[in-house]
Amino acid sequence: MPHTKPPTSTSTLSTHYRELLAPSFRRHWLRLLIGCIALAAVDFLQLMIPRILKHGVDGLAAGTATSSLLLFLAGLIVAIAVLVVILRFFWRTLIIGFSRYLERALRNRIFERILVMDQPFFEKHTTGDIMAHGSNDLAAIQMACGMGLVAALDAVVLSLAAIGFMIAIDPLLTLLALLPMPLLAISTRLLSSRLHHRFNTVQECFSTLTEAARSMLVSVKLSKAYTLEDIQTREFDRLGRTYVAANIRVAMVQGVLWPAATLIGNIGLLVILLFGGTSVIKETLTMGDFVAFITYLQMLIWPMMAVGWVANLIQRGATALRRIYLLVTAEPVLQDRPNAGLAPLPGPVLQVRDLSFSYPSSPLPQLQAVTFRADREIIGMAGRTGSGKSTVCRLLTRLYPVADGTVLLHGHDVNTLSLAEVRERIAYVSQEPVLFSDTIAANIAFGRPTADPAEIEQAARDADIHEEILQFHDGYQTRVGERGVLLSGGQKQRLALARALLCDRPILIIDDGLSAVDTATESHILATLRQRLAGRTVLVVSNRIKVLAATDRILLFDQGRLLHDGSHEELLQVNDFYRTMYRKQSRSSEGADHDA
Repeated sequence: MPHTKPPTSTSTLSTHYRELLAPSFRRHWLRLLIGCIALAAVDFLQLMIPRILKHGVDGLAAGTATSSLLLFLAGLIVAIAVLVVILRFFWRTLIIGFSRYLERALRNRIFERILVMDQPFFEKHTTGDIMAHGSNDLAAIQMACGMGLVAALDAVVLSLAAIGFMIAIDPLLTLLALLPMPLLAISTRLLSSRLHHRFNTVQECFSTLTEAARSMLVSVKLSKAYTLEDIQTREFDRLGRTYVAANIRVAMVQGVLWPAATLIGNIGLLVILLFGGTSVIKETLTMGDFVAFITYLQMLIWPMMAVGWVANLIQRGATALRRIYLLVTAEPVLQDRPNAGLAPLPGPVLQVRDLSFSYPSSPLPQLQAVTFRADREIIGMAGRTGSGKSTVCRLLTRLYPVADGTVLLHGHDVNTLSLAEVRERIAYVSQEPVLFSDTIAANIAFGRPTADPAEIEQAARDADIHEEILQFHDGYQTRVGERGVLLSGGQKQRLALARALLCDRPILIIDDGLSAVDTATESHILATLRQRLAGRTVLVVSNRIKVLAATDRILLFDQGRLLHDGSHEELLQVNDFYRTMYRKQSRSSEGADHDA
């Protein structure tokens, strides 16, 4: 099932603007208005300088200029320059500041959307791609709505005003100076489409490069263990070269836009020197007007150059805006239905009825007609690798959608309940514990940030890791490093278990979450859980016979089907796989005792 809206005729730039940018523009309209007024004022003040120069040059040419007049004109120019500096400070602070507020709003929206997306979304989007949305794409939009907006407004105001002053001096000369302008518009339009496509390629290359860097950093230990440093370096270099090549292709288009604008501006200047100089010689144009005209024409060179630059910024911003639009308008497969309610407490805790399931990326069924119930007891789940045990756990925690009537919580179909309501009743310990680069106490209290130290310590004791925590130099305040690098596999799993226990929820699912813990410790933990979680429902995925024998019932899976639902003794009587597993582990245990 698709998660993002494909590009359609309605998914235009205007749609993206209304959805993503318009709220920020409405919220900060006063800031933008004042900034734009300050920017326009700067342009008009700059346009006054040629008029002042005209009076000075005409006075010098006519021999009527005096020292006091020149000093007065110089003072005006200095005063205008000071006022321009002040107004520039205001428009930069207001308009560029707005672009930062816009960037923050978009970043928050991206983050909010990511948090509500479900597991199938993350199977289709790499971490690097999502990070590129929050870095390169946002930077492109910020530049387009910041400096791009400034340059566009500046170019429009400055060019229109300058042309107006030029027309006032000599309309025919103005027409001749502006003749090359259509060439700039045509070249910009032709090159903009190429720029859009090439910048989109740059963003995709950046996403790939970011994801490669992330995965290489996460697996750095594995790379060292397999001496893959050279291979990883070459691969990263290859991706870097691809990214650079894509940027160079963008620079090639930019390299044509800027010189084209400069060339057209210089052609206009050449025309003015030829025809305007002739007018001065014939005395149909004063020297002051000629100097002012050339100054205005030079002022037009920046707007002409800005056309290419603004076109570049807009194309980059439009491409980035579309990518972010597709992300923030993505919809999760799992959504609360209208009038989704809360689950009343009476009734069996968990019921699974004829549950079948296939992952979105695989047509093969992972579960086939699974039926069982779990009601305030400890249930073991066993079976060969790939038999469907973890899939059942993921479905119970509502990570994937299920058919109506197949999973019930307290007698109610989970599809009629809110996702938050279901998940808040379940504590989940996965096969691969997720730890943050924070203190041990913060990692345990992740699900309950308001928990006091005594509650955190009790959860650690129940997970049989309290004594080991005290052996660290800073105890519970020890920082575990990125992904818990300071801890062993068993310590990570027990820390994750302590986090789940601290949440104190009526259902606990341990999806092979103690596989790195020795059998004795795991048995001790289960005995503790039986005392602490009396009257709760606990599902434990494990293939260790000692653990399974300590549970109330065992669900035995094979190839997505539930083969047996019974006690340890019953499974020994009816299932060859379970009996074989029991004999092998018994011999291994006897051998270990003998060696000891």
